[in-house]
Amino acid sequence: MEQSGEQWTEMRAAIFDALASFDKPASAYDIADKVSKAQGRRVAANSVYRILDLFVGANLARRVESANAYVANDHPGCLHDCIFLICDACGQTTHLDDDRLSGGVRAAAKQAGFAPDRPVIEVRGRCSECETG
Repeated sequence: MEQSGEQWTEMRAAIFDALASFDKPASAYDIADKVSKAQGRRVAANSVYRILDLFVGANLARRVESANAYVANDHPGCLHDCIFLICDACGQTTHLDDDRLSGGVRAAAKQAGFAPDRPVIEVRGRCSECETG
């Protein structure tokens, strides 16, 4: 993030730590609540949204579009399109990297005369734990 000229502030660190602590995608409100409790003062969700946008731009976080929620990116040095598997039962979200699939989506978009900026593929269903449980 500092390579893009952005500083790593205490608030950004607190928001990233809160985001990384969730085992499921977290909304800006979830994160604001967690940081507010930890700091003993109210942190506005609007401030969290701005910082999350910076994280997404720096590839430190990914946005789960259909849930309007975020996950910390385990591999910030890798640039891949987002492919999320989202369990409708428990909310668990798994991020996959499959350049063949996302490359096919990009190619189909280009063939249709569309310039894709960032394909996001979300597959809703049930995770293996919920399917067998």
